[in-house]
Amino acid sequence: MKVFFSFLLTLAVCSVAFADIQAPPASDFGPTRKLGRGLGNIAFGITEIPFQWAVINEMDGNAAAFSYGLVRGTGRVLARLGYGIYEVALFPFPMQKGGYTPPYRSDIPWINSGYSEFPPELGFETRYDYSRISPSL
Repeated sequence: MKVFFSFLLTLAVCSVAFADIQAPPASDFGPTRKLGRGLGNIAFGITEIPFQWAVINEMDGNAAAFSYGLVRGTGRVLARLGYGIYEVALFPFPMQKGGYTPPYRSDIPWINSGYSEFPPELGFETRYDYSRISPSL
């Protein structure tokens, strides 16, 4: 009987101890994610040009895509390059509000002017929701 009660006591203590182990809210962002995000922005930021062509073409037409889409895409490539160099150089240090979150504003509230965390993916399919938002939404 002592063994049974010892088992129950051990089970109760373990269940309480495991219930409090949680990841803090900022645990998704760390130095390795910041380094990866910076390298991704440097290597794949060039995909902003064809992506912005497609977005502007769908929203405003061919003439706007060829002129404004090219200018907007080039500006976003240069911004991603700058952010990428910044994040690679300073990846070990928590810079943004004492953490490792991206230094640029998110594109969730500002669909047309913000930046997604990683560069856009080109193609017809993607496995990730963060990289492609249909401009018709």
